Amino acid sequence: MTGPAGDPAANGVAAAAGAPAARRPWVVGVSGASGTPYAASVLRGLLAAGLPVDLVVSRAARLTLLDETGIAWRDGPGAWPEALAGWLGTSLAGRPRADRDEVVAGVDALVRVHGADNLAAGPSSGSYPTRGMIVVPASTATVAGIALGLSKDLLQRAADVTLKEGRLLVVVPREMPFTGATLRHLVTLHDTGAVVAAASPGFYAGAADAQALVDFVAGRVLDAAGVPNVLFRRWAGELGAARTDRPRPGTVDTGTALDNGLTAGPGREGDRDGARARGPGRQGGDADGG
Repeated sequence: MTGPAGDPAANGVAAAAGAPAARRPWVVGVSGASGTPYAASVLRGLLAAGLPVDLVVSRAARLTLLDETGIAWRDGPGAWPEALAGWLGTSLAGRPRADRDEVVAGVDALVRVHGADNLAAGPSSGSYPTRGMIVVPASTATVAGIALGLSKDLLQRAADVTLKEGRLLVVVPREMPFTGATLRHLVTLHDTGAVVAAASPGFYAGAADAQALVDFVAGRVLDAAGVPNVLFRRWAGELGAARTDRPRPGTVDTGTALDNGLTAGPGREGDRDGARARGPGRQGGDADGG
């Protein structure tokens, strides 16, 4: 049916029909739990799929990012593109990744960053169109804040909005062990419609280095979000197939190990970033708060 001339509804439909499709990003929230490599791998996977991203880095996450990567995060428009490109384009060993140029191009074209304190940002409103949200890594404080609906910052508010709008929320807890309170919060999130995807790598994919384990988790997180990815080797129903890609038992593929921040020397217990020492007072824990 044709509306009368000047009919706002009719004109709005006509305008919408000829307008480009609205941007519908994935919101990615990074909290203060240790595990920024998981966030980096998820972000690279989203960019590789050509999907726009709205990124929120909590205040506590900035401390963890500095400790784990040496990157000082700033939200300002003149600061975050360089910081994000440096983060996503650098290996666990601190070397430029082979896909760095593609990553930088994706950051420039697809990513927007919102300050964690900016509750006026788009993701804080249900009328802002998004595909859903991934919180990676999710600290226990952030899990509690989302489960209780506290909305103390943009990350928690965006997650609350995602749930109330019936969109997909994927929460990736990294800390362990869990207290009873945290387990109850995770059950609450599950019962509210969120997907709880713990950062628990599988070893059947033939992972021989830290990056492969990180990418396994990130790939499964993207699977939960319905995002196609080739971040890890999938199970093909053949026992032992993955071993053909591994070094012989008792040996180390030094080229791969060093490139991913691992050493074969004694006394190493899975140091997450190899050559970098933990910051003062860091003993495998997490930044306070979200």
